[in-house]
Parts: sequence; C-alpha cells; structure tokens
Amino acid sequence: MYYIDPHIHMVSRTTDDYETLAKMGCVGLSEPAFWAGYDRGSVDGFRDYFRQLTDFESRRAAIYGIQHFTWLCINAKEAENVELSRDVIAMIPEFLNAKGVLGIGEIGLNKNTRNEAIVFLEHIDLAMKTNEQILIHTPHLEDKYQGTRMILDMLISDNRIERHRVLVDHVEEHTIRPVLEAGFWAGMTLYPVSKCTPARAADMVEMYGPERLMVNSAGDWGPSKPTAVPDFILEMRRRGHGEELIRRIVYDNPLTFFGQSRNFDFQAPC
Repeated sequence: MYYIDPHIHMVSRTTDDYETLAKMGCVGLSEPAFWAGYDRGSVDGFRDYFRQLTDFESRRAAIYGIQHFTWLCINAKEAENVELSRDVIAMIPEFLNAKGVLGIGEIGLNKNTRNEAIVFLEHIDLAMKTNEQILIHTPHLEDKYQGTRMILDMLISDNRIERHRVLVDHVEEHTIRPVLEAGFWAGMTLYPVSKCTPARAADMVEMYGPERLMVNSAGDWGPSKPTAVPDFILEMRRRGHGEELIRRIVYDNPLTFFGQSRNFDFQAPC
C-alpha cells in the first residue's frame, strides 16, 4: 500500500532511511521545521536550515521516488528567546513561495510558558496574513493536556483561522476528542517510548473514525522509527480492517489536508 508520512524529520535521518521508506511504500512526506538538538543563535542559522529543507532534502528524497514537502517556523523549544523568534518569523516569508512549502509549522508549546505563547501567536498572525496552513506541536507527557487546552483556546479565539486548515499533532487518548470536536485535524505520532503505539492509534481510529485523522512517525534525533506508519498499517490489517479504511488514514487524508496548500504539487504514483 502506498502511504504518505505527514510528519517526519528527515534532516535527522540517513539516506538509507529514504531507501527503506521507499521500499515500504512511502511516496510522499512532509517535514516540519523543528529543534536541531541545540538552540540556534542567529537568524542566519535558521535561513541556512530553511534552505536545507526547501532544496537539499527534496532532491535527496527524489532519488528514491519520494516527494518531499516542508513547513517553516522557529520551534517552541527555542521560543524562549522572543527577540530571535521575531527575527526568524520576519524572515520566513522569504521562503513561503518555495516549491513544496506547505505552511507554518510545527509551532506550538513545549513547557507552556508565556514566551512560548507569545511566539505561537505571532506565528499564527503570520500564517493568517500570508494565507498559510498550520501544523501544531503539542507538548510531551505531563505538559500535554494543559498545553493542548492552551493551544486550542488560542486558536479558537482567533476568528481568522479556518479550522480545516490546521493540523494539531501528537494527540493521545486524553487530547484527541477536544481537537476533533473543535473542527481541527488531528495527528497521531507513533513513537517507541512515548506518544502513541500503533495499537493505541488503531484504538483511537476505532473510537473516533477516520475523519480528519492522520498517523505519522515524526522520525527525529531521538528514539523514533521512520517506518512506524507501515507498523500501523499492519496493526490495522491484523484487526481485520479493510484496505479502504486504512488507505484513507495513511494516504487519502494527507492528500486532502495538504491539498489545501498552493504549493502542494503532488504527483500520484502510477
């Protein structure tokens, strides 16, 4: 089965991972901007990173027949530096018309601080002024529920936002319902040590159905598995779910969501 990984950080993966993904059926992926493993110190550092996302990674992916798309932002982990964050946000429009750029992301909260909220709202304002889609990071573990509620409150209070153009990622059992009930898209991230397992993600599909729901690997620097989406496909098949339902979650839904971006020029595989 062909699939699209809606959230994976290929700058942290080897070229061998691209080959493995292609062999497993991955035909497209989107890569949100994220933390580099250290706090970057200048706007020029981010400019070089955005060049990597918009140029090098798309060429690296194409070697294996995978279409690469990306999102741009300064990640919540670096948002405590509001001055630098504002400089980066002001620079982002330089890249918004680059091929494959889907919007602003992954923005959100990390420790639910005041500065993180300030930078989150200023990213939202940029997205609204430039008519971009939004991909949102919700916090980890004990900060997740409070952070998700804070994010939803900020989104809902802005009447400029079209909720069907916002993906709230890393949902778990205690946060998926308010995201979906508010009309946003929800992403389930499959991590080996945190977030969701394939079995838990399948449970949530069974509870809430496939509407506005996606699954991703978010493969990055830490413990993660870039082939987690095929693991989810296998789990769904093991439970007896039909191919049409599985395909909707891992292929059709990403196409529908990403298709709202002017830069989503996806070529369906033959």
